Amino acid sequence: MQALFFDGRTPRLTDRPPPEPADGMAIVRVELAGVCNTDLEIARGYMDFEGILGHEFVGLVEEGPASWHGARVVGEINFACGRCEACAAGLGRHCAARRVMGILAADGAFAERVAVPVANLHRVPDGVTSECAVFAEPLAAAFEILEQVPVEADQHCVVLGDGKLGLLVAQVLADAGAKVLAVGRHADKLALLSGREIETCPVDDFRAESAQADLVVEATGSGAGLELALAATRPRGTVILKSTVAERPAVDLAPVVIHEIQVLGSRCGPFEPALAALRDDRIDVTSLVTDTYPLSRAPAALEATATPGTLKLLLTC
Repeated sequence: MQALFFDGRTPRLTDRPPPEPADGMAIVRVELAGVCNTDLEIARGYMDFEGILGHEFVGLVEEGPASWHGARVVGEINFACGRCEACAAGLGRHCAARRVMGILAADGAFAERVAVPVANLHRVPDGVTSECAVFAEPLAAAFEILEQVPVEADQHCVVLGDGKLGLLVAQVLADAGAKVLAVGRHADKLALLSGREIETCPVDDFRAESAQADLVVEATGSGAGLELALAATRPRGTVILKSTVAERPAVDLAPVVIHEIQVLGSRCGPFEPALAALRDDRIDVTSLVTDTYPLSRAPAALEATATPGTLKLLLTC
């Protein structure tokens, strides 16, 4: 089968053996895959991964339990062992022995077929297009915030970052009833939120010290963004970190102590509310799609992800 394989140096489209069916696994024929900034970072050496890239997908089950045959599905990316204390506590995403699709010791979805644990599969609701369903994984990551902290009606929230994840987070918080201010560098990206009645602000005009937000979500992945988030949070407020800060910045943490700010990391999230939001058309994802490439042009799609102004690129597999 055709797949985008990363050998630790360069991602290349190549022929790979199709995944073999195994106990507890399903073979999914990939229809669409989404290109993520994480894929780009992995291709630059992040996580020391070697294998087939990609972790956002929608497809049809070809092999596995009979009850799943032909089902249109999306899948969670953490392949937990199912036997450890974390798994027993329902924390498979934090299983110390987990493999992660396209990220850690498990082949990913930039391929014609991908092997996924049956326990990780979720059926796509009728009426949800595949172009929307492919957003289930990043949208679930946005919904994880609601699992971690209470978000109440009219709660003052600031989202820093106008990339794909930041735009999804802003919509999820607004859908939960919060009063959201989205801050970013790109007017065209922020404009995508205007139809959702979400206030936006260019970062150069944002006065963090005046924000006094109850909840600030840092989705820029930069040290400057983290400092801005701390400055924008009211005393005893909460900062959510939604991006890994690859540059290892030196950040003054005194405000965390002085203002007793709670700082939470936030990663993968629940698929059920994400799929329900897509089913009910509560979250706009289609406006985030910049372009669609065939799998044969996957290297070009990966390269284009780094182009300024690009949001989500999809691969037809």
